[in-house]
Amino acid sequence: MALRVQYENSNEIGVFSKLTNGYALVAAGGSENFYSAFEAELAEHIPVVRCSIANCRFVGRVVAGNSRGLLVPSTTTDQELHHLRNSLPDSVVIQRVEERLSALGNVICTNDHVALIHADLDRETEDIVADVLGVEVFRQTIANNPLVGSYAVLTNQGGLVHPRTSVDDLEELSALLQVPLVAGTVNRGSDVLGAGMVVNDWTAFVGLDTTATEISVVDSIFKLGEVEEEAADISQNLRASLVDTLG
Repeated sequence: MALRVQYENSNEIGVFSKLTNGYALVAAGGSENFYSAFEAELAEHIPVVRCSIANCRFVGRVVAGNSRGLLVPSTTTDQELHHLRNSLPDSVVIQRVEERLSALGNVICTNDHVALIHADLDRETEDIVADVLGVEVFRQTIANNPLVGSYAVLTNQGGLVHPRTSVDDLEELSALLQVPLVAGTVNRGSDVLGAGMVVNDWTAFVGLDTTATEISVVDSIFKLGEVEEEAADISQNLRASLVDTLG
C-alpha cells in the first residue's frame, strides 16, 4: 500500500525524492522522518541515497532515471556526481546532460522500457535518454501539457496521468506505453502527480494530504496490493505445509 509522508511541511514529496526499481534518492538536509520512512521501506532491497543536485534540495524535479541509469543536469557539481557514483550500484549509468530544459524530472517520464519526453527536448538529449536508460523514446504531451514528467507517473506495472486527460488520449498513451493507465490526482486533488508522489514496482510514497480514495487508485493501477497478497499467500502455504509436516 502507498505510504503517506511529508518533507518538512511540504506534501510535494516528488520534488525532494526520486524512486526507481534500482535506487532511491532523497534530498540531503531534510527532516530525519522523511529519510527514515524511505529507509524503513526500501533499505532491504535498494540503496537509499541522500544527495543534492547543484547544491539544491529539489532532486526529484531535476533528475530522470530508471533502474539502468540516472540523468543529471549540467549544473550538478563534480562532488555530487562523485557521491552518486560511489553510492549507486555499478550497473547504474550516471550521465550529465547539457540541456536547456534542465529540470529533467519535469520533462522526462520513464519506466524500464519506455520514456515520454517534452516535445522541445534536444535531439542529443533524446539519444542520451534512449542509450543511458535503455528505453524507447516518444515525444508526447499529457492533457495538452508538454511537462510529461510533472503530469504523469509511470512504472512497469501501470501509470497515473493528469485528471483532464481525455479517454482517447488515455487509450493512445496506454497502447504506446504497453501498460494500463488511469487519470487521477494526489494530495487531495492536485494534478501535479510527479511532484506529489514517487513510485516503483512494489511501493509508493504520496504526500500526507492524499485521501484514502486517491491511495486506493494508486494501489490499484500500480498493482501494489498484489505483492503483499502474494507474500501473504506464500506464508500461508508455508504455514500449511509446516502443519502438515508436523502433523
